[in-house]
Parts: sequence; structure tokens; C-alpha cells
Amino acid sequence: MTSTAALWRRYRLVGSHIGRAFSTNNRRIVDLRSDTVTQPTSAMLNAATQAKTGDDVMGEDPTVTALEDYAAELFGKERALYLPTGTMANMCAILSHCHYNKSAEMIIGSKSHINLYEGGGYANLAGVSCKQIPEDDDAMFNLDDIRDACFCDNDDHYAKSTLICLENTHNMLGGVALSESYISSIGKMARERDIKVHIDGARIMNASVALNTSPSSLCKGADSLTICLSKGLGAPMGSILVGETEFIRLARRARKRLGGGMRQVGVIASMGMHALTNNIDRMADDHLRAQRIASELKGAGFFLPRDGKVDTNIVFFALPENSKLTKEELPAKMLEKYGVKIAGGYSEGGRMFRLVTHMDVDDHGIDTAIEGIISLCIP
Repeated sequence: MTSTAALWRRYRLVGSHIGRAFSTNNRRIVDLRSDTVTQPTSAMLNAATQAKTGDDVMGEDPTVTALEDYAAELFGKERALYLPTGTMANMCAILSHCHYNKSAEMIIGSKSHINLYEGGGYANLAGVSCKQIPEDDDAMFNLDDIRDACFCDNDDHYAKSTLICLENTHNMLGGVALSESYISSIGKMARERDIKVHIDGARIMNASVALNTSPSSLCKGADSLTICLSKGLGAPMGSILVGETEFIRLARRARKRLGGGMRQVGVIASMGMHALTNNIDRMADDHLRAQRIASELKGAGFFLPRDGKVDTNIVFFALPENSKLTKEELPAKMLEKYGVKIAGGYSEGGRMFRLVTHMDVDDHGIDTAIEGIISLCIP
């Protein structure tokens, strides 16, 4: 039988792997698949070792409470709730907003993360129907589409329109940042119809930095929003949901039903607090690097949506018709020859690739990625 000590030696994390990127065969890996792949910094790990904890289900974890209070103030909302994931945060928002309406319907974008990548939870967990409406290339709804999709509770044929969900920044449309004025216009229309507005703000801080707008101003037109701490902010896990007091009370109840109640979670929340208080301004560097990728690839003949315009840290591209490699071959060759991980198979028949810049990729990593893609594909 293997001893506990032997198992620990076998599976322990090698100290040299705790850093900005994993390496194989003495080559540093540049991982551009997502901004969720970052490793916690030494400062985050230090914060975790010093965190004061308590039972958060009982509301007694002081580190979680401090993070929630800080987030609520940062976004100009009454209360906040710490959750393990962004998908659960969005699910709790839907359950809370639709808590008292058993014929609720929500309006969401056809390319939104909630619609495509959250398991259909709004239907199979919340029992909420939805109307999907298209977003334009700038991730905005046509206001007439929203008006046409809205129904009041005065006709037995229709579910009642209860919630409009926006996404900022918009993942599948290339990290597009929605402006304060646009969000406020949606909020005004919604209030006139007794409808709430929720923002899936997984990358809302990227939008805030790109638009040079404070989080509270940017989101004042919305009733609630989620903030993901484990994307561009660099924390290992955690999301925050903010809104008014009663909304958060119902969201906390929903979190319990979904199995999201956590105990001495201040250890993790402390890293989220460090990320939220230290890693916002540096996102501008990620945006510049993404824009440089877009400029170089466009100049080399690759197809990029929005004519190569990039707002934040996400770049979509497709191979030129004369590419030396197929879309299936490129990811493996990039890893083999350049040590760069990229993700393909997105939209438009699976021909699109997505690159996401983040705090673990520096200028040298960007140079390597650009060189690899162009050298491997352009004759």
C-alpha cells in the first residue's frame, strides 16, 4: 500500500511550476486559449495564507464580507454575493429576478454566453423561457427587436417579459465593450416596461478600462451584474453578483439551492480581493497586446471580424484562403513548433480561432504567437 507521504511526493506541485506559465522541455508555454488559465501570483498566495475566515453560509467569514462590501461599493449597488463560478452567479441572478413570476421570460442575445455556454440552466433549472434576439457586430440589440420581444402580463398566450440580459464585454463577438450610454438606454426602456436588466459582466473590468469609465457609472443602468474574478483579474476562482438588497437576499437563497454555499472560503476570497484591488489598471496592457495581434494578422491577410477592430483582450481570426495549414492542423503545429496554445472551432462553420491576452502573457509571448501563426500559414 502506498503511504500518504509517498503519494504526496508523487503528486505534489513542483515549486518551479508555481509561476506565470507552465513549461515543458525547458520551453515556456504561451497559453492564449483563455484568460482563465492564469496562475495565482505569489502576492495572492500570500494573501490566502493570512486570510481571516469563518463559516460563510452563516455569514461569518470576514474576508468574504469585506470582498462583498467592496464590490457593492465599487459598482454602486446596495449588496453583493460571492459565488464559486460565473455560471452560478448568472443562474442566481435569473432565479432571483424571476423568483415571484412563474411565467417569466427573459430576453437574451443569440450569441451570448448565457445562451450558448451555460448548459441551458435558465430553462432546466430556473424554468424560465427565453427569447433570443440577434446582436449586431458591436454586441448591441436593435431596440425595435427588444420592443417586439416584450410582453406584459395581460394576455394568457404569452409569458411575461421579466428580464433582459446583456453581456459586457461580449465574448463571442470579440470582447466588444458596451458603453454606459447604451446600457442606460436599455435600462430606461426596461424600467418603462417593468423589466429588470442583468449584465453578464464576466469581463466587465476590461470594459471599464477600455472605455475609461468607472464601474459604477458603466453599470448604473443595470439592476444587477456578475463580475468574474478568475478571468482577466487573475484570481484562481470566484465571481461576485451585485444588486439591491432584496435581490441579493433571494440570490443567496438560490445559491444554497444550487449547492454554492461555502464554508471557510475567505482563503479563496482573499485572492479575489487582491485581484480586484491590484489587477485592474494593468488590463490596458492586455488590450494593447490583443490589438497588436489583430493589426499584425490583418496586415498578413487573415480575416478578422469588425475589420480588425479590437476593444479589449479577445481576438478572433480565420485563416486566409491560401493558408499552408488547415484550421484543424494549426493548433497542434503552434504548440509543437512554437510552444503556443490556441483555441479553434469557433463560429462561422468552425473556422474562427480565438486568442485571449492576459497577465501571464508578456510582449515576448505575443511576438512568438504572431510569428508562429504567420510563418505557419502564409506561403
